[in-house]
Amino acid sequence: MTPTTDEATKRFTWKSASVDTNRGDAYYEALYASCEARLQAVRTQKAVNRLDLMEVLDDHGIDRRDFMKWASATTAALMLPSMFTPLVAEAAMLMNRAPVIWLELQDCAGNSEALLRSDGPKIDELVLDLISLEFHETLQAASGHQAEKQLEEAIEHFKGRYLLFVEGSIPMGMGGQYGTIGASGETFHDHLVRVAKDAAAIVAVGSCATFGGVAAASPNPTGAVGVMEVVKGKPIINIPACPANPANMVGVVLHYLMTGQVPELDNLLRPKFAFGYRIHDNCERRAHFDAGEFVEEWGDTGAQNNFCLYKMGCKGPMTYNNCSIVRYNEAVNWPIGVGRGCIGCSEPDFWDKYAFERPVADANIKAPGGGVEKSVDEFGLGMLTAAGIGIAVHAAASALAGKKEEAGANV
Repeated sequence: MTPTTDEATKRFTWKSASVDTNRGDAYYEALYASCEARLQAVRTQKAVNRLDLMEVLDDHGIDRRDFMKWASATTAALMLPSMFTPLVAEAAMLMNRAPVIWLELQDCAGNSEALLRSDGPKIDELVLDLISLEFHETLQAASGHQAEKQLEEAIEHFKGRYLLFVEGSIPMGMGGQYGTIGASGETFHDHLVRVAKDAAAIVAVGSCATFGGVAAASPNPTGAVGVMEVVKGKPIINIPACPANPANMVGVVLHYLMTGQVPELDNLLRPKFAFGYRIHDNCERRAHFDAGEFVEEWGDTGAQNNFCLYKMGCKGPMTYNNCSIVRYNEAVNWPIGVGRGCIGCSEPDFWDKYAFERPVADANIKAPGGGVEKSVDEFGLGMLTAAGIGIAVHAAASALAGKKEEAGANV
């Protein structure tokens, strides 16, 4: 029986969705019906702004066919079967029902700049434009008492409905006095707690908001921490990286509109659809790693031929992110693509642990030499012995392949 709108909304209120592509037809049919009911409820809500997605796309020369291609790709990125593509497309067109309050705390504003863009936006970014940004200290025209009034009105009008995006870390040292708001002197800590109280969910964007980022680097003079260390009792989604990718912000908001809940998260509260695999697993230079071909010093023959950057300090083997897939700057490129190794900016304490041009000393990752398969297995076993470094897949994959060949020979 198809659930009613109220039943579906209640059922999908802030439970972590376990998106497993092996759950079978019955599971996805039920999920599809629930998402339909959820979107029907969202559709009845008054649009927060008058923007129409199809008109916005048309203004940028993007036709419906391109939009549906994007919806199909986004559906796959969210780890959903293709049957959900129409629902993803509808959720995108309902983004103007998603009020957002954006707080900027102790940071460099890099995530706001990623949100702004300069020209040639992708569909992800145009979709993100539809959300109603009710408050953003850096971008809004209002200032002083007018800005404070605008925030209070947004909190009251959209109470329990707005998504709170937080950029920047929270300084806890010296009683929080390293960061204060306006004439009232309200600390960043108290400001965040107050605004988070009536939010539907909190989305921490960027490395500073998620894990403290550069501000929390040793010796961390301001006592900087991430949002999840401060806000309790609310659903929190972490979208780390320096800066966070707008495509991942879109994925989280779309999932919220479709289901009324947070996406499946890992143990660091990162959405698995974006942070469920390592940079190394999808790196364009991966074949060179497997072949034992490395850049040994900047500007050498290996660098000129796009060899693997591991020996130059690339932290791809221990960093979880989808940079290599979604990329940056209108999907043109990403750090490894321009010849600079990953510095692990989506991982906790990355500035102290990973942001240097040498391999991690205790990672036990042996760069392949001789036989490729043997070396890759040694790499995988080394990963198993490196605490908190990641998941070894190569040795297991090779062993499984060997068993299959043996089974085939015995048939």
